[in-house]
Amino acid sequence: MTHSHADVPALGPRGAALMRRAAIASVSISLFLVAIKALGYFLTNSVAMLASLADSGLDLFTSTLNLIAIRSALTPADEEHRFGHGKAEPLAGLAQGAFIAGSALFLVIESVIRLITPEPIENGGLAIWIMVISLAAVGGLVLYQRYVVSHTRSLAVGADRAHYTTDVVSNAGVILAVVLATYFHWHFADPVIALLVAAFMVVSASGVVRVSYDQLMDRELPDADRERIKSIVMRHPEVRSLHDLKTRAAGAVSFIQLHIELDPAMSLMRAHELSDSVEQDLMVAFPRAEVIIHQDPAGVEAPPELAKS
Repeated sequence: MTHSHADVPALGPRGAALMRRAAIASVSISLFLVAIKALGYFLTNSVAMLASLADSGLDLFTSTLNLIAIRSALTPADEEHRFGHGKAEPLAGLAQGAFIAGSALFLVIESVIRLITPEPIENGGLAIWIMVISLAAVGGLVLYQRYVVSHTRSLAVGADRAHYTTDVVSNAGVILAVVLATYFHWHFADPVIALLVAAFMVVSASGVVRVSYDQLMDRELPDADRERIKSIVMRHPEVRSLHDLKTRAAGAVSFIQLHIELDPAMSLMRAHELSDSVEQDLMVAFPRAEVIIHQDPAGVEAPPELAKS
């Protein structure tokens, strides 16, 4: 007999609302940043400012994509998508990583050109004020996104936070570049810092792509989580063993399925009750998980392909 939690557990109204608010806040902040950084670039001719503008432009695109993905991911399971829509989140994360990497390549090319033919920065004081305002806006958004991720484990919001963290670094880098170029006449600081921002963007993109790829390819949950699952199951004295443990994640939802071995003489009703008890314990430890448990009589050898857990 197979016992399963019928539907993928929802985040609840509060969790869903947090994710939606985070996505809307992200789009709103990115619109504001693109506007003031575009003004800053045209008034200063700073390539570091251009680097930050390009980053914010991609933030606007990916944040809009994120908003769509989160709306899709929060859509309940239906007849055609029995496992829900959670993979919309890693799909968005993969797209974000690709666009961040593309932006970094553009910045590298532009920075190398400026290293070969340096150009002065104009209106340095104005540029500094623009970047200070940007830094404050992005810092507030990242803190809010961190709060949302801690309460929802949303991959899409986490990916959004990753590339907005690059904005914090790029904003600080632009301020440093403008100060060095304007007040110390170190014109090479502008393209060099733009290159450093590009490198940070690549590192950020690689992390987002790795996590998203793992979810899309149904990678197992971390070893620590798998060992925790086994420990929870084996806490029940009537469970003699377990095998065929399979796990994966899709967005904020985890999927856990396993076989438990029980006394062959146990009644069907008792096996059902015990399975319910094991499932409830797993749901306490993994609140947003779908758990599927199959009961086997102990002593009956499992097929070789199911022997590993």
